[in-house]
Amino acid sequence: MRSNGSRGSNGRGDPDDDGDDRDGNAEDTDAKPRRRWRRTALEWLGVIGGGIAIALLVEAFLIQAFWIPSPSMEPTLDVGDRVLVNKLSYKFHDVNRGDVVVFERPPGASTGQNGEIKDLIKRVVAVGGDTVEAKEGNVYVNGEQIDEDYLEPGTPTDNLPLTTIPEGQVFVMGDNRTNSEDSRIFGPIDEDAIVGRAFIRVLPITDIGWL
Repeated sequence: MRSNGSRGSNGRGDPDDDGDDRDGNAEDTDAKPRRRWRRTALEWLGVIGGGIAIALLVEAFLIQAFWIPSPSMEPTLDVGDRVLVNKLSYKFHDVNRGDVVVFERPPGASTGQNGEIKDLIKRVVAVGGDTVEAKEGNVYVNGEQIDEDYLEPGTPTDNLPLTTIPEGQVFVMGDNRTNSEDSRIFGPIDEDAIVGRAFIRVLPITDIGWL
């Protein structure tokens, strides 16, 4: 008589062994795509989160976009234009005459129809220690008439008696002199109130250009 020993009834060993292996392989096959999907999702979350963090840091410390809320800077900038402002400019050099700057709205300035205006954009005409005045529609800084080729030809500057600018302050005006609420109304502004220097218009795309 021959003994079957440990072999199964079919003579080929345990009939359950192959089934267990197949089930295990199926589970591994299903798990791999799930692990890949989770890994990909985590990678994308990291990329998106990192991008948002970089954007917030850039806006807080380097460059910020501003929109133009009024016609006070026409023809240089129109209502609705978007400009980029360099927030680091004046960390490395002084404010210069002719710079286009964004600054915190002074207490005496209008807030707009719905109170939405928090910052203003104007051009620096005189800096601390300068004298500025308008005579016969022209602007004089330190007694000399300045060339303002950014104005529409024939644009007069009025309502500007002789003014001495205190140190640490600047005198700003809009390029649209007949329709601009500026230092002629609210006085010189503190340099510390300047957010940064507007250096390029980015919208509309057809008008992209340096300021």
